[in-house]
Amino acid sequence: MSESVAPDVNRIRALLPQLSDLAAMRRQPGRDLLAGCTVGLVALPLALGFGISSGLGAGAGLVTAVVAGILAAVFGGSNLQVSGPTGAMTVVLVPIVAEFGADGVLVVGMLAGLILIALAVAKAGRYMRYLPLPVIEGFTIGIAIIIALQQVPAALGVQPEGESVLGSTASAVTTWLENPQWTALLVALTVAASMLISARLRPGVPISLIAVIAVSVVASQADLGLTTIGAIPSGLPAPSLPAIKLGELGSFLLPAVAIAALAALESLLSATVADGMSVGERHDSDRELFGQGLANLGSPLFGGIPATAAIARTAVNARAGAKSRLAAITHSLVLLVVVLVASQWVSVIPLAALAGVLLATAVQMIEVSSLLALIRSTRGDAIVLVLTAVATVMFDLVTAVILGLVVAGAFALQQTARTARLDEVPLDSEDHLLEERSLLDEHIVVFRLDGPLFFGAAHRFLLELSEVSQVRVVVLRMSRVTTMDATGASVLADTINRLEGRGITVLLSNIRAEHAALLSRLGVYDELAHERHIFSGTPEAIVHARLHAARQPHL
Repeated sequence: MSESVAPDVNRIRALLPQLSDLAAMRRQPGRDLLAGCTVGLVALPLALGFGISSGLGAGAGLVTAVVAGILAAVFGGSNLQVSGPTGAMTVVLVPIVAEFGADGVLVVGMLAGLILIALAVAKAGRYMRYLPLPVIEGFTIGIAIIIALQQVPAALGVQPEGESVLGSTASAVTTWLENPQWTALLVALTVAASMLISARLRPGVPISLIAVIAVSVVASQADLGLTTIGAIPSGLPAPSLPAIKLGELGSFLLPAVAIAALAALESLLSATVADGMSVGERHDSDRELFGQGLANLGSPLFGGIPATAAIARTAVNARAGAKSRLAAITHSLVLLVVVLVASQWVSVIPLAALAGVLLATAVQMIEVSSLLALIRSTRGDAIVLVLTAVATVMFDLVTAVILGLVVAGAFALQQTARTARLDEVPLDSEDHLLEERSLLDEHIVVFRLDGPLFFGAAHRFLLELSEVSQVRVVVLRMSRVTTMDATGASVLADTINRLEGRGITVLLSNIRAEHAALLSRLGVYDELAHERHIFSGTPEAIVHARLHAARQPHL
């Protein structure tokens, strides 16, 4: 094999399933099977609801959860990731369905799959991490608002009219006010309230499924006159290609790019969340893109819609104790059993009940504490968050993300320009070069962070810092950090959490007053073992580090 071909072959081989994946599935299969069943029960009403919201029907949502869920679990880059139809994806799909129809959606999904595979081969996964946190939070809030607005017609028991989400919602409210019918609204509110209350009191119980079943039984027995899902396939359809001519593919390219960008962004964000909820888990971003690409190629062949990783279902999977990909595979198999043996029961579920599920899901997508922290952090972060959220609702996701990136970049450059200065630093007691070298023998390492710590620079060295090993204590000198934004502070908190989770004590020294306020508001200090691990000077931090190193067991 020539030298030019060998790297390409190795790159493709690195994207394929590994023997370590199979070994992980054999370690604790009981926990994985239980976690998979739990996620499957949670995912059932969501798959039905998102399938209906996309415009292709409940059956398409189930098919997506089964086919895309298995393919992404086997070929993806995370052991804990759960994939399927999501609210963010349905928001993007609605205008595509209106313009191109069902076959057009399937073509767009397959093209998006090819784009994702190309990104994986090009090793583009590492670049997705540079998206600023306010942009992510902003479009998440915008998507949650759109999902909630999409459910208003079903929750009110009226037929949606109008092409835009805002127009359809306004039309539904006007129609309902002319002749109010309370049954559907009460059903939707009951299901939504039960989910939100249960999430606080009993987060491990699949209350969404229980509430939907209860409402369906009552509605069928009492003949409440509610609109139901209707017939869904009693099995997976035979694979087939959409009836689209080759000359028409060009018109689908731009929507496919939008779907691929959303799938990449949401999947890698979800994988990062999964890493943070477990000890020792690190996803492979390029393998994750490859798995999502195959999932979006396979799902349309069986009549499914484009898919992505689902943050909510992934979080449930991690909390339920999942340890390997077997849990996500089990989740899809549970839904396959529902398709094969329970389709006649699923068909009687009222649309209002599913509207309640998605209303509660939209509310749960917004983390109030994180939202308030970002709004209070800096004026630039607050503006970027609000602007991205509004643009998501008023325009589309791609426009919103591009606009958010441009504005965030402008604020970041402005901050950097304001704080840039040229100082002559004398070699005084602050320079502990010789002492830092001797500290290595005591399993203590001191790092000095220089320059701006914002969304464009944070990951570069903080993710490398989280990989340090064979040390007991890490001291971070913060005196030369010139700029810090919410994303930089968030990455710093994640780094501290990773180090502390591996038994490595983290100490901070020389934090500037303006940065200390931001770190406090965003909860970075909460990741430290306790508040006494913050020092005004490096010498005091090193003395304390030696005490910690002496107390800890020998490595």
